[in-house]
Amino acid sequence: MHRPASAFVIALGAALAFSNTVLAGTSPIPVSGPSPYAGCTVGAGTGTLFTNAEVEPQVTAKGSFLVAAFQQDRWSNGGAHGLVAGVSHDGGTTWSETFAHFSSCSGGTATNGGNYDRASGPSVSFAPNGDVYQISLSASADLITSAILVSKSTNGGDTWSEPITIRRDSSAFNFNDKESITADPTNASDVYAVWDRSRFPSDNADFNALHSFAFRGDIFFSRTTNGGTSWEAPRDLFTQNKNQFAIGNQIVVLPNGTLVDIFNLGKGSGIQPSDQFFQAVIRSIDKGVTWSKPIIISKDMSVAVTDPDTGAPVRAGAGLADIAVDRTTGTLYAVWADGRFSNGAHDDIALSRSTDGGLTWSAPVKINQTTNNAAAFTPSVYVAADGTVGVTSYDFRNNTAAAGVPTDYWLVRCSSSADCTNPANWSETHVAGSFDIEIAPVSRGYFLGDYEGLTTVGSDFNTFLPFFVQANTGNTTNRTDVFAASV
Repeated sequence: MHRPASAFVIALGAALAFSNTVLAGTSPIPVSGPSPYAGCTVGAGTGTLFTNAEVEPQVTAKGSFLVAAFQQDRWSNGGAHGLVAGVSHDGGTTWSETFAHFSSCSGGTATNGGNYDRASGPSVSFAPNGDVYQISLSASADLITSAILVSKSTNGGDTWSEPITIRRDSSAFNFNDKESITADPTNASDVYAVWDRSRFPSDNADFNALHSFAFRGDIFFSRTTNGGTSWEAPRDLFTQNKNQFAIGNQIVVLPNGTLVDIFNLGKGSGIQPSDQFFQAVIRSIDKGVTWSKPIIISKDMSVAVTDPDTGAPVRAGAGLADIAVDRTTGTLYAVWADGRFSNGAHDDIALSRSTDGGLTWSAPVKINQTTNNAAAFTPSVYVAADGTVGVTSYDFRNNTAAAGVPTDYWLVRCSSSADCTNPANWSETHVAGSFDIEIAPVSRGYFLGDYEGLTTVGSDFNTFLPFFVQANTGNTTNRTDVFAASV
């Protein structure tokens, strides 16, 4: 399973009226450029390829170093030509691009372990010693083979080791998905990988399998305790003979070393009532050796996001939560899109807080500032060094009867001295837009990503840096790009 590391690098060039609303600190900076995989023909299948379309970014920061990862050249039926890493050594002012061998288009071979048709689900994390880890869901074009691969950089993302395979399945009955990686901020040797592994009811690996009473989905976990030299055999944290599943796992580490994994918990599928979906966490107080049973945060009452003009689907990561921790106090914040505040008419952004390490959670509150019944979706959350909480999301508030659907990106924040469970204590900043989401690539709906990135930068780490996708209005040859903005 373990392969020796060998480094490589491919460098490429890389005023609203005030009413609780302010302008972003800087104009968005483009991070992505022309596709480095444009000439690659690997991975062809029945889907549509959107060359130059970047989606689903994640970002991590340490000092003035920033590393982000995103899907490059998205396919309509799953995955992309490969993952690309955006790298900045000056706090996000300038960017270059590198990539690991997670797919054949990005240099993966049978020898280095990356010979997969497609890659997806990027996640990145800095360790306290400056090492940065990147994880990929790599798969065959028919999605029968799926694998979880990890690569490491010891120079801030400029070069990447050959991938290590943590898990590989080649079966129509199983699929690995929605992986994330977390380097332990309390110990540079410990890094945690978590993902869901679906168990389909038949030999048809299709998303419609979710409607079967036989559908299951388990939480798989692996860790390294030696800085990525080797990884422990994956363990199923959720094995049970019940009609339940988990998806969208993400681990954060509390100041005392406790691990908290958030996920969407489905208790029943098919024709079961819609209130059988929950946001939940599990906890580990021994670095992942043992885990608690699921702790419910709240019901998940998300609704489908649709084009307000045509009713066409918008894929917005419905049901997937994001989580962040205050590194000083240990306070946890969870956010997700939820329809409860509009009686199911559209999604808003819900926030819940835990002050006891995830054991109990506050009642969800609406924190987006949208007031015109427009959908808000795909939230990300992060806590600045001074305890200020920031949450980003998209919304359709500026849509009109004209052609296209103007879409904007926003950040709301709550200061450390305020009660963030009070919606009145949140203020709003416009980050980017408007852009026409109808230009975005289509993958079960107009698709910018099931999640976006958010971190902080600056000498005091109190400046938020959203890392997100915009559609390039009117440009069908370069439908989307990744941007960063200081707020």
